[in-house]
Amino acid sequence: MRTLLLHTVFCLLLTAAALPLEAQSLDAFKQRLAEPLAGEWMTGDARVVVSEYGDAAQAVERAVRSGSRLRFRGYRVCIFFDNGQDARAGAVAAKSLFEENYPGVRVYMVYENPYFKVTVGNCLTAEEAIILKGKVSATFPKAFLKNEDLSVTDLLR
Repeated sequence: MRTLLLHTVFCLLLTAAALPLEAQSLDAFKQRLAEPLAGEWMTGDARVVVSEYGDAAQAVERAVRSGSRLRFRGYRVCIFFDNGQDARAGAVAAKSLFEENYPGVRVYMVYENPYFKVTVGNCLTAEEAIILKGKVSATFPKAFLKNEDLSVTDLLR
């Protein structure tokens, strides 16, 4: 129940952050979300109740007004991590190999002194990261999960 609630709040935050500043109010968005689309596969009496937890609406409004980037804890799969003499070349090779084998999955190559790191994916939960790690472990057997600070814009790309 808590996970469902967190995902609902996150979806509201994500959607509200993606809307331009002159967009509709959060109340109008919730009303539109509760109404089924015309021609939708559902027939009969369908009812959706949208409710937020605590001060979620105020938090979204403050974030939209301030223009700040919303950040949250998420996960990525680290496929390369080295500080050896050839670490840069290894990181570039790992990034290229991943992009060839797994198109559509975001790749991030960073240098954090003294390590070159290549991480992939933007996972909200550890379960998503574990599934991604399982997919890439045939090509990258030393891959491991890594906590990351993700932003809403990372998910929108």
